[in-house]
Amino acid sequence: MLFGSISYLNLLPFQLFLKRQLRDSASKMSFRYKRAVPSQINRSLKRREINAAFISSIESRKCKCTDLGIIANQKVYSVLLLEGEHEKDPASATSNRLAEVLDLQGRVLIGDAALKYYLEGGKGIDLAEAWYAKTGLPFVFARLCYNKHGKSIEKLAKTFTHKKVKIPQYILKKEAKKRGVTAKQLSWYLEQIYYTMGHKEKLSLKKFLSL
Repeated sequence: MLFGSISYLNLLPFQLFLKRQLRDSASKMSFRYKRAVPSQINRSLKRREINAAFISSIESRKCKCTDLGIIANQKVYSVLLLEGEHEKDPASATSNRLAEVLDLQGRVLIGDAALKYYLEGGKGIDLAEAWYAKTGLPFVFARLCYNKHGKSIEKLAKTFTHKKVKIPQYILKKEAKKRGVTAKQLSWYLEQIYYTMGHKEKLSLKKFLSL
């Protein structure tokens, strides 16, 4: 199985969960990663270059998907619209489209770069907060989708929803250092993200896709 991997902090709990699930060597040998930014992962899943991945919500409508997503209720802190000339972020189709749906103009900034910008005191519109103000709903930025190995992926998704992933301090410090933030800031950020799609989340996604 070839799994698409995005190295953003918001997927750190799931990535650690996968490593712990694949402890036996036979599973590890059949499980490989392809790392890229969200827009590249979207294309790779469509071309069947990978078998499963968290892909942008806007690209998920024709895919087979689990009930796992990357979700924020009100603020997300890592998807921002900065004041200035209109400029899309080439890494994310969903965030660019969300700004358009909200009729907001500016520069879209996502991921770890956006989080660091916010933590350093940068000003911008949090697009999850703007969506909540418009709809009263959380926003689903990505979904775990697949084109092969459906039973295995659905089982992984279900297991993840029932597990609380504890991130060791040494990993928090290592990941934080790579991105120029503190371990405390990283832990705080992960508290703003959740992954299980319930009724509200599905309603929100349906509303976004209809727009």
